[in-house]
Amino acid sequence: MSVVDFDKKSDKIIALDFTQKNTSLSSEIIGNTTSFCNYIDDLLKFKDAKFGIGGYMENRTVYARSEHFGNDKEIEPRRLHLGVDIWGAVHTPIYSFMDAKIHSFAFNNTFGDYGATIILKHKLEEVVFYSLFGHLSLKNLEGIAKGDNIKKGEQFCDFGNVEENGSWPPHLHFQLMCDMENYIGDYPGVGKLSEKQKWLDKIPNPNIVLKF
Repeated sequence: MSVVDFDKKSDKIIALDFTQKNTSLSSEIIGNTTSFCNYIDDLLKFKDAKFGIGGYMENRTVYARSEHFGNDKEIEPRRLHLGVDIWGAVHTPIYSFMDAKIHSFAFNNTFGDYGATIILKHKLEEVVFYSLFGHLSLKNLEGIAKGDNIKKGEQFCDFGNVEENGSWPPHLHFQLMCDMENYIGDYPGVGKLSEKQKWLDKIPNPNIVLKF
């Protein structure tokens, strides 16, 4: 079960690059949320793609748009993306890829942050791990509680709009974690490049689940 509706026979995805190699993504586009949204929409339409995919352990220049990740005056701002992003239409349904319980949730309402966020707890045989779903619709946080059961294949959230998803073009930040480390409703989704090995040890590749 995937986390979004995707038919490999009929639907198309494209890889999106947010590193300095992508010279088409200017600082002017990154710095203006409307322009950034149009940039993503135009790419998907031009390629006739349902989703844009990418980001795991990608060193991204795009985080310069928000002080939340530090700034270039610092010795090392955070620029290393720790999950996988799925870029697509606002309100795209999101499903649980396996049985789970709600671990925590929050509205991380800082410019550039996750916005509405839900974290699920999973158990596979004796192994416990967690999945984070960021940039959701704020309504997804209504009427839920810690410990609620979420069944495999159940739609429990959707892509939020720019007013509730941290001011990003609509997308899902999907991330797996081995340990929540006392975080509640939040977990780092961007780290420092110098700490890449630390994050690799803590965060499995989400493509294990996504299989795009």
